[in-house]
Formats: sequence, structure tokens, C-alpha cells
Amino acid sequence: MLRIIALLAALGAIAHGCPTIITKSQWGARAPTCRTAMATPVTYVVIHHTEASACTTQSACITQAKNIQNYHMNSNAWCDIGYSFLVGEDGNVYEGRGWTSVGAHAPNYNSNSIGISVFGSFINHNPNTAAQNAVKALISCGVSKGYIKSAYILKGHRNVTATDCPGNTFYNTIKTWPRFQA
Repeated sequence: MLRIIALLAALGAIAHGCPTIITKSQWGARAPTCRTAMATPVTYVVIHHTEASACTTQSACITQAKNIQNYHMNSNAWCDIGYSFLVGEDGNVYEGRGWTSVGAHAPNYNSNSIGISVFGSFINHNPNTAAQNAVKALISCGVSKGYIKSAYILKGHRNVTATDCPGNTFYNTIKTWPRFQA
């Protein structure tokens, strides 16, 4: 495993301390039917949970990502998956709309935030350490690459709209993270 990590780092896959990001083409995403460019760097990072099943393997997380994209596009009639990124308990990040497209994850915040959702429901427990570390690394990556302001504000989804998201336990955890503001 260490050899693989060293090889990926040598190839630039872990540049800027970024976590592994599985691109939309790598997870087999549908093509979006629209795209609105987002001005960066953004001020906000909004944390979500999917309320679906958690996933601990790349294949299970890919299945979840496809299911969420289908739900967002077919049931919600959105032009793509709503989140900027999704994070699995396998420690990987799955690209949603990415760094530079306006999301559909937080009304009134979509055009000035990166929406990060962790696969699972975190009402009574936290995502595992691998997922939490991947979220933190993704935020740091976004700051280092200039997509997120260094003085960003971290919020839970419930801070910007009426919802229980990202679950009580996970919300209480992110309240302890740097730059959190209710």
C-alpha cells in the first residue's frame, strides 16, 4: 500500500496534500444537461450527509454516487448531481459538480460554496476517520489550489436551510473543526 501511495504522489495524484479524487468519468457519471460556472475562490464550505447507505469500498461508493446522481436528475429534475464532491468511508473523494460549477446542494449558498456530502446517515454516529480526514484534506486542497478562500467559513447544511443534515452526531463534530460558524 505504501508503494502505491508513493507512486501516486510521484505521479502528482496527491499534489497539494489533496486526497484521491475519483473523477466523474472514473465513476461512470452521466453527462450533465447544464452547467453554470462558479466564480472562485468561494467563501463557504457546506457539509452534508447523503442519508443513504454508507460505503466502505470504491465499488460500493461508485454505486451510491450513481444512485444519487440518478435521483437528483430523475426525481429532482436537476441537471446533474447536486453536490460538489462526495466522500466515502473508503477514504476517497468522488467528484460531483467539482470546484468550478454551481451546485444544487444549499439554497442561497450554491453559487458561493463547495458542497461536500459524506455517503451515509450520521444522526447517531460519525463517519469513520478515513472519511473525516478526506473531507478535511479536500478542504485544504481547495484552499491550496485557490478554489476556496483561505478565510472560508465552514457550515453544516442545517445552518443554511431547514434540515437535520448532516446528522446530529456529525454536525456536533464539524462544530469543532476550524473555521466553523453556525
